Amino acid sequence: MKDTTIPLDYANNLLYELEKAFWDERGRGARFRLTTIGAGFFRENIRPLLQSSDLDHILQSIEDVLRQQGIATKMSYSAEERMLRVKVEGCVHRPVEERMLANGIEPFTCLPINLVVLAIEEIWDRPVELAEVKLEEGYCQLLLILFDQRPTLE
Repeated sequence: MKDTTIPLDYANNLLYELEKAFWDERGRGARFRLTTIGAGFFRENIRPLLQSSDLDHILQSIEDVLRQQGIATKMSYSAEERMLRVKVEGCVHRPVEERMLANGIEPFTCLPINLVVLAIEEIWDRPVELAEVKLEEGYCQLLLILFDQRPTLE
C-alpha cells in the first residue's frame, strides 16, 4: 500500500464522530474512556525523548514533538499543588471541539493533553484526571488534577 496522507478535515470529521458516539453512549463518563487515545503515538514519538522526570522537560519534549509533527504550535503550563493548567495553541484538532460546542456538548477530551497524562502517569506513577477543557480565543485551556502516587505492595 502506498504511503498516503489523508486530508485534515476528513480526519477531524472522523474524530468528531467518534467523540460524539462516545458522548451519546456514555455522557460525561466518556471523558474517562478516551484518556489513552494517543498511547501509540506517545510510545513511538515521545517516550524515547523523556530522559528526566522534571515537569519542564516532560512538557517541553511533548511540545517539541507536537510542533515538529504540525499538531500544535505552542504549549505552556502553570502548576499549583495538585493542579496543572496547560494551554495548547494552534492545535489542528480544535475544530473537533468547536463542533462539539456548536452541538451543545461541552468538550471533554484533548488529544495533545492525553500525551501529558500518559507521560505523568508513566514517569511519576501518579493517576491524572482531565478535569476541564475550555476553548478560549486562539487556544485551549486544560486543567489536570494530579493524584497521589499509587501505593506499592511490599
